[in-house]
Amino acid sequence: MAAVVFESGKNVDYAHDHMKGVKDLLDAGVTNSVPDKYVFPENRRPSVAQVVQGESIPIIDISGLDGSQHERLQTIQSLAQACAEWGFFRVINHGIEASLVARMLDVAHQFFSLTSEEKMKYGNRDVSDPLRYGTSFNTNIDQFFSWRDYLRHFCYPVLQTPDNPPNYRDVAGQYFKETRKMALKLMAAVSESLGLQPTYIETVFREGLQFGVVNFYPECPQPELTMGFAPHSDHGGLTILLQNEVGGLQVRHKGHWVAVEPVPNTFIVNVGDHLEIVSNGRYKSVEHRAVVNAERTRISIAAANGPALDALIFPAPQLVDETHPPLYRSMLYGEFARYLQTTELRGKDNLDLLKIPKQEQ
Repeated sequence: MAAVVFESGKNVDYAHDHMKGVKDLLDAGVTNSVPDKYVFPENRRPSVAQVVQGESIPIIDISGLDGSQHERLQTIQSLAQACAEWGFFRVINHGIEASLVARMLDVAHQFFSLTSEEKMKYGNRDVSDPLRYGTSFNTNIDQFFSWRDYLRHFCYPVLQTPDNPPNYRDVAGQYFKETRKMALKLMAAVSESLGLQPTYIETVFREGLQFGVVNFYPECPQPELTMGFAPHSDHGGLTILLQNEVGGLQVRHKGHWVAVEPVPNTFIVNVGDHLEIVSNGRYKSVEHRAVVNAERTRISIAAANGPALDALIFPAPQLVDETHPPLYRSMLYGEFARYLQTTELRGKDNLDLLKIPKQEQ
């Protein structure tokens, strides 16, 4: 029998309603406490004491990539250092219009303001569906649910979007086209920073795949008990993240967590697992997480840029020699992506699947 909990004078059948998302729970009257399904074990909960103050991710002015030869070289060197030491950086002077960013955040908010019935037209689908609404990470296997709703859809090579709000497709089409341009420019620079041809990563990625993940983290009555997104690394190449004015992103650096606060007219970029593989471990994908708060809704929009599903990813041969043996075995990106959909979020553990044991190197 499904558990029924009384909250704010209403009966809420969590065995049914939690599949509609966190916002639906709040709309149903869950405003005083976090349901048990969302309570993480004490050793996995976020803690203010874990967050180090006074540190910040590197800031890179990527307009230098279009500047003089000296400016480009300096920018590429900054990228190399950020990718090797942090796996995260903030970009400024990126060329994407602030008005487009504002419209993308607006249509994202409009989508999550739709009725549950409208949003659920895209729910309960296969985890690999190119257009999907959901909650937590993977409700089929998650032991503890994250305080998060999301809309995930393919952006390149084919754009697939919901029908509502009516202007979503037009705005998202423009927005993800611009973030893909930025990603390709950055990946060319990252290729150069590794001593490879500028087109190397794009060629290995077979032009690549881009999908968007629009995350919605409503205000939470007990944020200290739950997570917006458990610690994980991103698969793929480079993720370009937009945040609204509400903070929540935290990055693991040298064994502790660093808060990445929103800064207007900037984007956060991070290295994915498959870029770590191509670089043969020189650049690192990094664990990050999202925490929630009791006062305001946070929206983040991730443009994930990775290989095509049929691309075979392996360490660049130019980065392998007797001193630097291959650290990872090759694997089709699609095969790796399907594997991820069968597991819980576990930091960077999933990348271990491809690591070559030291005795075999």
